[in-house]
Amino acid sequence: MPHSRLFALRPRDAPQEAPPDARGTAPRRVLIVEDDDAICSSLGEALRERGFDVSTASNGREALERLRGAPPPSAIVLDLMMPVMDGWDFRQEQLQDPALRPIPVVVVTAAGFSSESIRTQFGNVVLISKPVPILDLVDALGRACDPTSSSPA
Repeated sequence: MPHSRLFALRPRDAPQEAPPDARGTAPRRVLIVEDDDAICSSLGEALRERGFDVSTASNGREALERLRGAPPPSAIVLDLMMPVMDGWDFRQEQLQDPALRPIPVVVVTAAGFSSESIRTQFGNVVLISKPVPILDLVDALGRACDPTSSSPA
């Protein structure tokens, strides 16, 4: 799949902290769960440029390990089709864990699943198709990370 903007890859286990936003508040933390290095890197860089603190995992199992070993992120960007543990199994595990259940999820996928199908199995999540329109993702994450937002993410 062609990408209009690719960035140099960074180690997956090294979160890249974003500076505080213009209001001086702490950055919004996002976990990207994506097995494609180029997509993960591109999304991470674009989100960092917009003030998000980004960490990554290459599959659902790695994401669960990260989530259970650190303070929770403000939101999760979740791919569906991944090796080891896919997004479907990850979401089931997340919903069964009371500490992880409240973390909002934005699903990004190249597969042709309908919004209704995703919401039936995933609950109230935002669905964004790949290639990911970064402004749509930033908007969805902004709503998910803002506890005063009236719009569900």
